[in-house]
Amino acid sequence: MDVSAETLSKSTLTETKVGDEVNLERALRVTDRLGGHLVSGHVDGVGRILKKEQRQRSWVLWFGVEESLLRYIIEKGSVAVDGISLTVNRCDDHGFEVNVIPQTGKETGILKKKVGDPVNIETDLIGKYVEKFFLKGDVSHQKKASLIDEKLLRKYGFGD
Repeated sequence: MDVSAETLSKSTLTETKVGDEVNLERALRVTDRLGGHLVSGHVDGVGRILKKEQRQRSWVLWFGVEESLLRYIIEKGSVAVDGISLTVNRCDDHGFEVNVIPQTGKETGILKKKVGDPVNIETDLIGKYVEKFFLKGDVSHQKKASLIDEKLLRKYGFGD
């Protein structure tokens, strides 16, 4: 397997040791039925497990991420954590929460990780495109908080 310098700079692969589990999935073909979330398998950055607790038969995990990633994560939206497509339960100014069902826990290595462990994060692809279209390609926003707010959305006809 080959890994580019870009992947190494945005992911946890530099911390991966021989014998560590990684999640790999085949890419979705354009002709395939889409039965879940839109994720591409491209890592946007690294987060950390802040909290992990079992609730009944599933697990709830909180992940801390940088603001530059968090702005693309919304409640009930999609996020990929270590390549696992998950639904966001909640989010705040520091991170987000997901639920891992027994089948996902069994088929992936996510539940073997501990609080403090790093994870690869892929944010919502559509959110990134929407922001870029609204900002007309202005890349200077990338290190700042999102400039999309209620005023901007109303200007373009969204809202009442």
